[in-house]
Amino acid sequence: MEGTSTVPDPAVPPTPPVPLTALLAREDLALRQIAGPCDPDIVIHWAHTSEMADPYPYLLGGELLLTAGVHIPEAAGSGTYFDDYVSRIVAAGGAVLGFGVAPVHDTVPRALVAACEAYELPLVEVPPRTTFSGVARAVWQLMAQARHTELRRVTEAQQSLAAAASRPDPVPSVLRQLARRTAGRAVLYGPEGAEIAAAGTDPGVAVREALAGLAGIVTSRSSTTATDTVAGIHLAAYALGAGQGFVLGVAAPRREPGDHTVASVAAVLLSLLTGEHQSGTGAARSSALVRLLLGSAPEEVAPLLGEERWVVVHARPDAQVPDAVGAFALGAALGSSLVDVDRDVVRILVPAGRETAAQPGWTLGVSAAVGPREWTDADSQAGRALARARATRVPLARHGARPALADLVPGDEAEAYARTLLAPITAVPALPETLRAWLSLHGGWDRTAVALAVHRNTVRQRIARCAALLGVDLDDPDVRMELWFALRRL
Repeated sequence: MEGTSTVPDPAVPPTPPVPLTALLAREDLALRQIAGPCDPDIVIHWAHTSEMADPYPYLLGGELLLTAGVHIPEAAGSGTYFDDYVSRIVAAGGAVLGFGVAPVHDTVPRALVAACEAYELPLVEVPPRTTFSGVARAVWQLMAQARHTELRRVTEAQQSLAAAASRPDPVPSVLRQLARRTAGRAVLYGPEGAEIAAAGTDPGVAVREALAGLAGIVTSRSSTTATDTVAGIHLAAYALGAGQGFVLGVAAPRREPGDHTVASVAAVLLSLLTGEHQSGTGAARSSALVRLLLGSAPEEVAPLLGEERWVVVHARPDAQVPDAVGAFALGAALGSSLVDVDRDVVRILVPAGRETAAQPGWTLGVSAAVGPREWTDADSQAGRALARARATRVPLARHGARPALADLVPGDEAEAYARTLLAPITAVPALPETLRAWLSLHGGWDRTAVALAVHRNTVRQRIARCAALLGVDLDDPDVRMELWFALRRL
């Protein structure tokens, strides 16, 4: 082994590195490598210009260091100046040295070429017509292109992995897709370290044993990931879930940008799949859904799910439209695999005995705890709670379910009263919906607009129309109370 790592690598830029060969291939720059190794694996993380005699304190590692040689003394060629200069760049982790010909030097000093050969630092000649800013711009352009390629690859991989997870044989399908995306081998290890399933090219006995050992390291330590390199094969292990004991192992002949992200997505999906397999809830959930589709009532199938009371959670991500992977990850965090992605809202059915807490990056609305017969009502409660949470800019809002004076009125009589009172506005569903939100937010125009995702003038127009059709003064607190009572019963 070349050293096992269970800690993250040092911080690197958010963009993928640029191969030196790609920069040399730019005809507009006319760069030429004149010393050092010509290894296709040499990459650049950024470009930095410095005329310091000792650039060490100013380098972060991985740079293309550009210099015009202003710092070079006249008698440098006869001493150790260039050896000292190049050794300091190598010690700081500099990747490549670029030397600009003109206006200070007509040619690259031969002693500098010799020092770069000795210390195996690639040396690139920058011709007079090429500016350092042009080289730096080319580096960033190549980084942007690489980032775009990486994002497209990761997006395609996420979609294919999610599709594989929905197949009848989800675990083998996910492993096959991951192995194809990484051009290597993907293995699922059980809690005892045994190989449960595998896909992809067999890397040989030595690599298989090393990957199994890496999986054992993840299982026995607090780290959730570990990496290693054996015989030129890159190995990685990912713990699945909290305390499940399952581990995903990946062996790939090369490490491409985005591989870690792709493998992490596969790990999340396999965590959900192995979690269901371990607890048996997957089969029970399938049976419950089939019975519902065949006409059984919710209260008849609920025992298959192992709970008597439930809460419904509506969730929206703060920054983007929800996707399947993020939705099921949220469900796992809340302790439920009963997840539905409905356009821009994720709906989750959660056992009432589990605490529903706010989750980073999400806004949640939580219903009251109900039995299966009231699931539909709880869905509406969660929707209204989510709208209130977004309008008031809080991460989580709960439906208030404490006893009220309205409970003293028989349900059928209250519903009949509500239908009669609100009949003038129920023909247009947007009107009672807007009136309910406006009243729940104490007549706040802006907050109601946020909750309903409409313009504040639209809210004003709808409320004015409600007042006209109902023939009431909405500034009267008694009127508001009566309407709120009716809207809750409608």
